[in-house]
Amino acid sequence: MEEKNWWHILYELLVDKGISVQWAATLNAVALLLLGSLLVFLVDFIIWKLLRTISASTAKRTKTNLDNFAVANRLPRFLAHIFPLILAMDLTPYIFFDFQYAENIAFKFLNILVVLLALRIARSLLNTLRDYLKTLPRFKDKPIDSYIQVFMIFAWAGGILSILAIVTDTEIWKFFTGLGAISAVLLLIFRDTILGFVASIQVSINDMVRIGDWITFEKFGADGDVTEINLATVKVQNFDKTITTIPTYALISDSFKNWRGMQSSDGRRIKRAVIIKQKSIKFLSSEHIEELKRIELIADYLNDQQAKINHSNTQKGIDKTVIINGRNMTNLGVFRKYIESYLASHSAINDEMIMMTRQLAPTAKGIPLEIYAFSSDKRWQNYEYIIADIFDHILAAVPYFELEVFELPTEFRLNS
Repeated sequence: MEEKNWWHILYELLVDKGISVQWAATLNAVALLLLGSLLVFLVDFIIWKLLRTISASTAKRTKTNLDNFAVANRLPRFLAHIFPLILAMDLTPYIFFDFQYAENIAFKFLNILVVLLALRIARSLLNTLRDYLKTLPRFKDKPIDSYIQVFMIFAWAGGILSILAIVTDTEIWKFFTGLGAISAVLLLIFRDTILGFVASIQVSINDMVRIGDWITFEKFGADGDVTEINLATVKVQNFDKTITTIPTYALISDSFKNWRGMQSSDGRRIKRAVIIKQKSIKFLSSEHIEELKRIELIADYLNDQQAKINHSNTQKGIDKTVIINGRNMTNLGVFRKYIESYLASHSAINDEMIMMTRQLAPTAKGIPLEIYAFSSDKRWQNYEYIIADIFDHILAAVPYFELEVFELPTEFRLNS
């Protein structure tokens, strides 16, 4: 004699009460569905409580932050859904044993939940790894978000195809064969994503930009530190605390400036010129040279240079009644030497890096005298202070050499 289960007994009791067979089966299925759902939710709640207690206790005992990030990204919560979902699939045949059509729908729904749960677990796991890797110095400046987004795009594409295959009762490989026909549409829809994916790989391989780099991208008005690099965009926090978003593919298609080399070097470059009026440049007389010898930074230079020039002119029998004859010193040349000596003695200048004062090609405004050196302090505020300090001194020293700095005439400035 076949042993009767409790749901068979419930079904027979409903029939004995005068309820039709169809309604008895329906009420029986509804009752079983409610009981089964209650059981599944109860199991899910118990497992979640156990996992939460275990994970919290483990996170406190261990030294690594990996388990802490797992809890923060709800990985234990999603893992707790696995067993209740398996239980629901096992109960489905018993709940809908008289309704084959409803059983098929329930199985499809549960299989879709399996796919979605797998995607959520994968995303939570990847986010956990991302947060953990960002705490390591080796990976702190790497665009980990880009790789996670790329993986999740493929995962979601596979998940959507799996769901479609479940709903239509079609083998999943047939969906892949049909992708060729709609590839042009997919390329159009995911154009930015594809470009961003390719750009992310090139940016990472070529080490063009890292998180924390200071970049200047004039096209997008960005001038600040990179805070995030993902598949589609690069976020830059400007120095005025505004946020500029740049398409990732723009990093390989347009020109931008990365200041990382300066930040990792031993100094920050100073490259600025003072424009000297051409008509103020002249040969130095003996009286003026003697006066300039009172300037300590160039006194030795003037003595040595004057001795060499006098010896050369005397040896060659140069007529010095006309000052242009023979070798001479000019106020611009001596001023250039003074600036070099001043920079060499400046405490904020790195004397182990290139340092020079050079004369550029004459312009309509005058002769640019450019200072090229490197400050020891690379911090922006201090760097600007050092430049201002140097040029304050240089501009104030110009009159001592009977030179003049170029300025537009007053009437020209008023008319313009």
